[in-house]
Amino acid sequence: MPGLVPGIHVFRTRAARKTWMAGTSPAMTESAAPMSPRTATLIGLTAILMWSLLSVLTVATGKIPAFQLAAMTFTIGALVGFSTWIGRKDAWRALAQAPLAWVVGVGGLFGYHALYFLSLRFAPPAEATLVNYLWPLLIVLFSSLLPGERLLLHHIIGAAFGLAGTVLLFAGNTGHFTSAEVPWATYSVMSRRLKSVPTNAVAGFCLLTALLAALVHTFIETTVWPDTTTQWLAVALLGVGPVGAAFYAWDVGMKRGDIRVLGAASYATPLLSTAFLIATGFAKASVAIAIAALLIAGGGLIAARDMLRKR
Repeated sequence: MPGLVPGIHVFRTRAARKTWMAGTSPAMTESAAPMSPRTATLIGLTAILMWSLLSVLTVATGKIPAFQLAAMTFTIGALVGFSTWIGRKDAWRALAQAPLAWVVGVGGLFGYHALYFLSLRFAPPAEATLVNYLWPLLIVLFSSLLPGERLLLHHIIGAAFGLAGTVLLFAGNTGHFTSAEVPWATYSVMSRRLKSVPTNAVAGFCLLTALLAALVHTFIETTVWPDTTTQWLAVALLGVGPVGAAFYAWDVGMKRGDIRVLGAASYATPLLSTAFLIATGFAKASVAIAIAALLIAGGGLIAARDMLRKR
């Protein structure tokens, strides 16, 4: 997977690799040979492609309770990260982070996926997917409120389009809705503010998220194991990809890449994700879904107009 932690050291220059092999710390190596923004952006884009499969893989896992599924997949995701630490003694130092970094990291991962898995259990998958993928729009809105940024007219118009798409999806629909997009948008924006936290730390965030999910599962859910080989495979693929490698790729992109390009590209995710659901038979195509998808994705693109303008 191109989005793993090795994304930081696979693309190092030869001199940097020699320095790392000589025993210097990852932090020193990265500062000596920083990854180019272009490379980091390309790595971040792979996360968007993996997240497009999140919905279809989640639905394919069957009736596994939400928090149990989060515990299983985040355990795999943590192992994906820890596996890249083999032979790198200094990698463990990445876990020594300030409390704020842990709150943002674990809060974003745990909060988003707990709510997202719940939404796919209680609402039609296509509708739940489109609403949860309002997070690219929220990233634009949240980013515009950061120091030095302003909330402009096209941000407001984009938000109105996204809201219109949401209303269309749930007009006459009795399905439940959980606001999973808010924790993830907050996590993504705050990641940019915490650039000093190395991507290696994401493995620790995933592990703690898995432990929290397992604890909640123990108290409020009944354990349900996958019934078929296909369901087990879906769990494994979730852990390796959308709930594993994608986080490392996104972290690299947010901290080292072009956040404007990544933010704009994220608006293709709901369309791709819904298309995968329809193609695999987990959702049916409809005029309402098509219009809602265009409104949500279009609203995000309008809100990200300034992101698409590069000098």
